[in-house]
Amino acid sequence: MQQIPELLPFLAAFLLVTLSASHIGEFFTKIKLPKITGYLFTGVLVGAFMLKFLPQEAVHNLHFIDEISLGFIAMAAGNELFLPELKGKFKSIGFTTFFLILITFVLTSVTVFLISDYIPFTIGMPTTSLLAVAILTGALLIARSPSSAIAIVAELRAKGPYTQIMLGVTVIMDIIVIVIFSISTSIADALLLGVSLNVNFILLLLVEMALAVINAYILYRVLILILGSKLHIHIKTFLILLVGYLIFVLATFFREFSAEHMPYELLVEPLLITMIAGFLITNYSKYRTEFHQILSKTGPYIYIAFFTLTGASLKLDVLAKIWPIALVMVTVRLFAITIGSFIGGTTAGDPLSHNKLKWMGFVTQAGVALGLAKEVADEFPAFGTEFATMIIAVVVLNQIFGPIFLKYAINKTEEAHAHGKTAQFDGVRNAIIFGVDPQSLALARQLLTHHWQVKIACTDEKFKPPNSDLEDHIICGCNVTDIGKDTFAQLEAENAEAVITMLSDKENLHLCEQFYEHFGTQTLITRLHERDYLERFQALDVLIVDPGTAIISLLEQFVRAPTAVSLLLSGNKDQMMTEIMMADVNLHDTYLRNLRLPADILILSIHRGDDVIVTHGYTKLKLGDRITIIGSQKSIDHVMLLTEAG
Repeated sequence: MQQIPELLPFLAAFLLVTLSASHIGEFFTKIKLPKITGYLFTGVLVGAFMLKFLPQEAVHNLHFIDEISLGFIAMAAGNELFLPELKGKFKSIGFTTFFLILITFVLTSVTVFLISDYIPFTIGMPTTSLLAVAILTGALLIARSPSSAIAIVAELRAKGPYTQIMLGVTVIMDIIVIVIFSISTSIADALLLGVSLNVNFILLLLVEMALAVINAYILYRVLILILGSKLHIHIKTFLILLVGYLIFVLATFFREFSAEHMPYELLVEPLLITMIAGFLITNYSKYRTEFHQILSKTGPYIYIAFFTLTGASLKLDVLAKIWPIALVMVTVRLFAITIGSFIGGTTAGDPLSHNKLKWMGFVTQAGVALGLAKEVADEFPAFGTEFATMIIAVVVLNQIFGPIFLKYAINKTEEAHAHGKTAQFDGVRNAIIFGVDPQSLALARQLLTHHWQVKIACTDEKFKPPNSDLEDHIICGCNVTDIGKDTFAQLEAENAEAVITMLSDKENLHLCEQFYEHFGTQTLITRLHERDYLERFQALDVLIVDPGTAIISLLEQFVRAPTAVSLLLSGNKDQMMTEIMMADVNLHDTYLRNLRLPADILILSIHRGDDVIVTHGYTKLKLGDRITIIGSQKSIDHVMLLTEAG
């Protein structure tokens, strides 16, 4: 690594490029292309073959950014393999993974070997070198893209056996590909150095794998110390990136040291070390949530830097010659995925309708494949850069078309679910309460006082409320065990912003499933009786009230923060809390400090996507924000009018 003063000009230039890449990536999403394609495009644009803002010297001097990114990407891959989420699907996942790996590796490797006379950088290579290139290609084309798959699943709110198996296979294959790459790299290294593939080589390979596992455990313990410390989360993030980078530095040092002072060169794969450490943190430590949070928050910045630098390192002259070869590899890989996923699903006994569509879930490629390609470029300088360029071309093509295929498959298997209303608000909040007992009736009255429109679903046709004030809101004779279009229409289910179920756990679960499946209702709330149902409600993102623990939790909060709890529970009758939707396009990107709000209104937080933002004056409003406010009813009505669609 260069001295810091020498690096500063390159870092400053690269920072400007990444800022541009971020905006270009956002633009690419608007034209239905992946963000990473935008980052790669930016890198190519500023690289040595076009604008020359980042010449090859700059790319070479910024190589440490690649290694920092690769350590992070491998940890993120290990983090995706959370064993409890795969429970019950191991048979289907196992068979599909096995046949996908076997057929993809064999077909793509054989193809590269057979067409080597047409690949510019393999023309004239000796047979052993061709075998090395073929093996490395087969290993890299196994890789998938968990991040792309997870993003599409979240977008479609997909849930079901097809989605579970697809995600399980995608995540596991990105783990296995690093192991296979480690083995393939050692074999390729032996072939290129003329080392015979005998018993000694196998022992050497086992030693390398054992060293990787030992180092991974040491890294795991170091990460535990970092995550368990009382340091600020930003410092923890920096230290995690630092130790990931140091693994690459130490691996390079150990390889060079062994080559010079030992009979054999030892190649301990740093990606394998960091991936195993990420897996251990996620499955065997109490810091899984914080680790996942750090990876999720840091990931977008790492990907911008990595993919932009990857684009800048592309040799366009090689790419111009090699694109027909990339197209052939994409076609062969697609054929291999189709055959492998169908055989795997059929062997596991999965439905034929799913097996026909399985291949569509495994096309995308991204971070790990590109990371491994850059590793080849570093470890095999004789052909590595041209090889990486070919792989990157294949990855970009797969990343463009893969998400389209996956969306189609999820919709075809009917595992996509409707989304709740996010922008339009007609001035009336609608709630449906299932069940009639003193608690549900009291809840209905409370909501009515806060100007909600409430419907109470009752299974008893002859039920009469104790007071006539709710008679117009109760719909009797609702069949909740076999709820259908008539009942939904009667309850105006499509307008409900909140559904509260207060029946038996079995009935509550059935109702929540129906509203999740057909309407994507924004808020589902249930009163839990038996904790055996807890995980099934959580899988539907249902808000759960457990009477057995609710009172204890409430009393604890009264002890710890009596004033705040009194406020939240409307101990002050002049104050209430509610959540409103920001639907006025004219307020989009407006600072909170620039809003003319009633003096008694306090904005507590904004819920945006998966994030909860604690607000201040310079927080910007965005369309679709769910804003939690507290104030008088009159003032809240004013704010609701202000934020509704104009």
